[in-house]
Amino acid sequence: MRGFLIGFILVVALGVIILSIRPGGLRRQLRFAARRLRLLLVLGTVYVVGSAALRAFFSDGPVTDFGPPVLACVLLAVFFVLGQDPATPAGTPES
Repeated sequence: MRGFLIGFILVVALGVIILSIRPGGLRRQLRFAARRLRLLLVLGTVYVVGSAALRAFFSDGPVTDFGPPVLACVLLAVFFVLGQDPATPAGTPES
């Protein structure tokens, strides 16, 4: 139990340190992390509903076998595109 708590504290501390070093400071990076978390929750919901729909409409066949992994890959690509940090305007300082 003690090792778990020490590891948890180290992971949180390392995360705060890394986010503080990135351009824009900790507050901006935490805003980006919150945005990605909301996006993850929405895409996770889409996956669960889509996977259930595939299982309901296609009980047998290749769609049942390959549909959920293909849906997951498509949603992963959407996450990579929409989860990027927005571009910083040219006139604003990075830190």
